[in-house]
Formats: sequence, C-alpha cells, structure tokens
Amino acid sequence: MAAEIRVLPVRALDAREVARRMRKADRDEVWKASGMTPAQALIYSLRKSSAAWTVSIDGRAEAIFGVGAINILAGVGAPWLLGTDAVERHPAGFLRGSVEWRDQLLRHYPILRNLVDVDNSVSLRWLRWLGFSIFDPISLRGHEFRPFELRCFDV
Repeated sequence: MAAEIRVLPVRALDAREVARRMRKADRDEVWKASGMTPAQALIYSLRKSSAAWTVSIDGRAEAIFGVGAINILAGVGAPWLLGTDAVERHPAGFLRGSVEWRDQLLRHYPILRNLVDVDNSVSLRWLRWLGFSIFDPISLRGHEFRPFELRCFDV
C-alpha cells in the first residue's frame, strides 16, 4: 500500500518531531554549514523563510521545507528541506510530490539557489532529478558544498 503523503502548514510540534528524528546526512549538513543542531537549524530556517510547509507521511511529520529571500528584487530565493529517514523509505511518493513542491517554490521566487553538502549524495541526486544545475564545490566553514540553482524557465 502506498504511503499517504500530504503537504501541510508547519506547526511547532512538526519542527520538534523532524529535528528529533532528522536523517544523518541532513544533521551533518546543517552542522557543517552553520554549527547548529537540527532543532536550531529548523527554527532558524523557518524564521528566515517567506513560505514553509510540513511533509506528512502517513500522518507523521517527516520533512519540513521552505524558501527564503536572497534577493527580493531579482526574485532569488533559497530553497531548503530537512527530513527524516522516512523520506528515503518512500521514494516514489516523495519524488512525485517534490515536483509540485518545486513548482510552488518557483511561484514565490523565479530563481532558486542554495548550497548542498558534497557528502549528501541522496540530496544531490534528488536536486539533479528535479532539474537543478549543480556547480563545482566551494568551501564554507572548512567544508565543501556544491551550489545549486534552478530558474523557472528551466522547467
């Protein structure tokens, strides 16, 4: 039976649940990028976001994603998603849904741009699958990250 995947408004409880069970690659990425714990990273990301949602899988908060402004005048936003291992356990439904989520973010900002940890192979594959361009690594806080970008006319 296929999992029920829904996108809902973010609740404080969702952030605590996802932070508590965040997948290792996401925990490592936020630590390398910011020195923050999963809970701190989610709170920070939610505060900086102009739009954010919870991904519920079978009624349980399993990921939170959103977008925040990098340059409002140029229409550039920074997309982000932090999730639990459930995301990888339900790849088909997650991938199908993520196309809609990507398009929703592009309605807020016609250019999406951010960084991903070079070691976060699942996220790198997912971003490529969604159509993002992945660029050569850069160094941040002594760690390597790959910039990624998608423009609305690329999809």
